[in-house]
Amino acid sequence: MKIMSLRTFFVIIIVLLCLIVGAGSSPQADQTHTVSRLLSLILEKDAVLLTDPEGKVLASRNAEKLLVPASTLKILTALVAIHYLGENYRFITECYLDKDQNLKIKGFGDPLFVSEIMPDFSRQLHLHLDHYRDMVLDDSVFLQPLRIPGVSETTEPYDAPNAAFSANFNTVNFLKTSSGKYISAEPQTPLVPFAASRIRAFGTDSGRIVFSHSQGENVLYAGHLVAAFLSQQGIASSGQIRIGRVEDGDKLLIRYVSPYRLTDVIAKLMAYSNNYTANQLFIAAGIQAYGLPGTIDKGIRASQKFLHKELHSETIKLAEGSGISRENRISAMQLDQLLVSFYPHRQLMRRQGNELFKTGTLDGVRSRAGYIEDGNGGCFRFVVMINTPGKTAEPVMEIIRRIVGA
Repeated sequence: MKIMSLRTFFVIIIVLLCLIVGAGSSPQADQTHTVSRLLSLILEKDAVLLTDPEGKVLASRNAEKLLVPASTLKILTALVAIHYLGENYRFITECYLDKDQNLKIKGFGDPLFVSEIMPDFSRQLHLHLDHYRDMVLDDSVFLQPLRIPGVSETTEPYDAPNAAFSANFNTVNFLKTSSGKYISAEPQTPLVPFAASRIRAFGTDSGRIVFSHSQGENVLYAGHLVAAFLSQQGIASSGQIRIGRVEDGDKLLIRYVSPYRLTDVIAKLMAYSNNYTANQLFIAAGIQAYGLPGTIDKGIRASQKFLHKELHSETIKLAEGSGISRENRISAMQLDQLLVSFYPHRQLMRRQGNELFKTGTLDGVRSRAGYIEDGNGGCFRFVVMINTPGKTAEPVMEIIRRIVGA
């Protein structure tokens, strides 16, 4: 009996140990441990929020703290543009002829007035025009001088200035050949003399430079580029290229409608995170809400009105629409609310596997927000905001993917 009791005792101990070990390694316990590891990476200046497809919060820290979002702010700008302009909105560019046979081109802020569409633009104009005297460029739809908080006077593409009439994001990409000649680095874009002189002054062998607001340089470059495409179509000029205004009595020749819908513009915005494009949309939404001329302040007012009406949010701080300004402030919780609203448009975001997302990067700032598909038609939502200098969002994302089983 003693032997049997001892044996039974050991069996009971082994069973209990197995139960304890089993309980310690349960999926729920593992999940709790993983969430704890995730939250341990979030310091005072950081935030994280992870939500399952049913809206249950799986992990949250500092979610109500207002932080610098960097380019994840473009999610808000996209929503504001959709709200005021509509998914099928297309930008226009108008061409007029005055009594002195001057061709006048009036821009309305098209962010994708680029080389790829200029042959079609030129062909349509050629149906109404064979020659002209001066080319007069009207950029009055946006109030000038237009200054974007966070944008400085550099030659970097992210500092490209905004304007109602501009081309190729106010930039030019170039190379220097072995013979010392500058050429375009993009086969669809001729290197016009106006750009070549600017490149020579810049003094490097290759890269991309920006045309500034100074003396209307950015608007004039667009005009010179258009003139090159018109010349290819046989539309000749006998005058100069200058900045001016469309006047009453000028004859409308064409109202060129962009081949790109607003959703096409947003998809490119999400893929390439172009600050110029974001603020073109931001200003255009402000015009739709409050009329001409376009300004950053009207974009801010339109965005705040949208936030108040659609999200009942009052505390988001906006300085512009691209995220380049450090004056922008938003919380992870508010970004998550934007993700809820953006859900029907999520396919416009950049995709990597089962992740749809927007990143944001400034010096000392790394952010990421988006969705992780669960394979059953639902999506986890995540917001990661790192404002601690020297940290990245990737270690946090690795644990988030583990939690959702991605």
